[in-house]
Amino acid sequence: MSEMKKMRPKKDCIVIRGACEHNLKNVDVDIPRNEFVVLTGLSGSGKSSLAFDTIYAEGQRRYMESLSSYARQFLGQMEKPNVESIEGLSPAISIDQKSTNRNPRSTVGTVTEIYDYFRLLYARIGIPHCPKCGREIKKQTVDQMVDAIMAFPERTKIMLLAPVVRGRKGEHQKLLDNARRSGYVRVIIDGNQYELSEDIRLDKNIKHNIDIVVDRLVVKEGIRMRLTESIETASALSGGLLIVDVNQGEDELMFSQSFSCPDCGVDLMEIEPRMFSFNNPSGACPTCTGLGMQMKFDEGLIVPNDSLSIMQGAIAAPGYNSVNTKGSMSKVLFDALAEKYDFSLETPFKDLPRKIKDIIFYGTKEKLRITYTNFRGTGTYDYDFEGIVNNLQRRYNETSETMRAEYEEFMTNIECPDCKGRRLRPEILAITIGGKNISEVTELSIGKMQAFFQSLQLTERENMIAERIMKEIHARIGFLMDVGLEYLTLSRTAGTLSGGESQRIRLATQIGSGLVGVVYILDEPSIGLHQRDNDKLLATLKHLRDIGNSLIVVEHDEDTMLAADFLVDIGPGAGREGGEIVA
Repeated sequence: MSEMKKMRPKKDCIVIRGACEHNLKNVDVDIPRNEFVVLTGLSGSGKSSLAFDTIYAEGQRRYMESLSSYARQFLGQMEKPNVESIEGLSPAISIDQKSTNRNPRSTVGTVTEIYDYFRLLYARIGIPHCPKCGREIKKQTVDQMVDAIMAFPERTKIMLLAPVVRGRKGEHQKLLDNARRSGYVRVIIDGNQYELSEDIRLDKNIKHNIDIVVDRLVVKEGIRMRLTESIETASALSGGLLIVDVNQGEDELMFSQSFSCPDCGVDLMEIEPRMFSFNNPSGACPTCTGLGMQMKFDEGLIVPNDSLSIMQGAIAAPGYNSVNTKGSMSKVLFDALAEKYDFSLETPFKDLPRKIKDIIFYGTKEKLRITYTNFRGTGTYDYDFEGIVNNLQRRYNETSETMRAEYEEFMTNIECPDCKGRRLRPEILAITIGGKNISEVTELSIGKMQAFFQSLQLTERENMIAERIMKEIHARIGFLMDVGLEYLTLSRTAGTLSGGESQRIRLATQIGSGLVGVVYILDEPSIGLHQRDNDKLLATLKHLRDIGNSLIVVEHDEDTMLAADFLVDIGPGAGREGGEIVA
């Protein structure tokens, strides 16, 4: 230690005096700043007590004390660690294995913040499609429509149509009368042209398509003003839609001032980044509220041992587990069921017919005659039996949060039947870039995703819009590759990650933040890594050091120790026999 003090001025070190946290024995140590430092030793020797419970705890406490009293009231007080003094300490960031977010709404994409850039990218250059028929939906201004029509060969005959009805039953007499009074002469109904002066009778039980003929023109110089006015008139009639009939049905073009499918009538709202978030009601699948799964009562959990009979307690769910108690509501109910549907409560549950099991789980439309006995005597009444599953679901929906945990023991997660686990509304999943929607991209492994974005062909306009967003996406994907996580997908739930994976994800996020002058404290980041990936990790740690940060790594790995600038060995033993600086 004395040699180190001679070599380094104190201002270049984190100077720790009298550290006694947990099993540390009045430790004095000078740890160099802006270096890659490894704390090693036996398990239980006091490495984490020095790194996390002393250095990190004091760094956090001092940072919080620098905040205003208003901010501190929300953060609470932090206890001062058991240490005489620490000098030369910068704000500290801990990257350990215990801080994994277990929220089912957190994914690798949201934790690393790459998904935020995806949302922005898809909102700005995503191509919307109709979720029903799959056709591309384009939004165009009146000027763009005029330019497209004026690009036709000269002398081309066109009709401008306002599609006012699409696939709707009815006689539509009022609509036709209004069109006649507004001065329109012709209308196209189900592909046939009619004069509005005719007596038009439609079958009210058949779905009809009705287009009002707004104008008939021949493409030539000098019609731009009239064309613009006619397009605006047609758009006003149909809510932003326009059909251009070219050369009497030879071709038909559709234009829209909003994101709307002319065939299916599906309207998309103005596309915003929040629409791609499964944590926002405007984007989340309404069935599963953006979780991608639903909790459903499971027959196998309600009857965990089907070799037992109902009387032996086969049904474990609350409210139905007292069938063998004389006079209980469960006993009265199942006696009535057994009598009405002719089965025995003594038969092993697995031997009951499927029809009887369905009645028990999902109820019956027929009334049950319940016979009960109480202190007033015996009586009967009719009862609507809704079934165990439906009854539990209703009680689960109506009960308090604390009581729900009891019911959840009998539930299992199933994939959402509507979004198929993709978490978003169908109209959002119909927006694509490079032929893939946002969910399909997040389901790619990091390695394949990098290849997808590198091969993505964008137009000049799209490239101009997306250039800075793509730069951030490429950088963050690169950071995840650098820490050996190219096999992960961004759609993976954060709660399913191992401690080492979680730590390396947070490490990749910190690299992306580009902070300098920080003390990073890591807990065995090499855990679970292949040797090849360990080399990538070490290069990443050295990069964090080189941009101007101090790294303190608690580690047993030999390669990490050899790569370190400075090594602190704590021991010599574990527990009471540790807590001293060995070397």
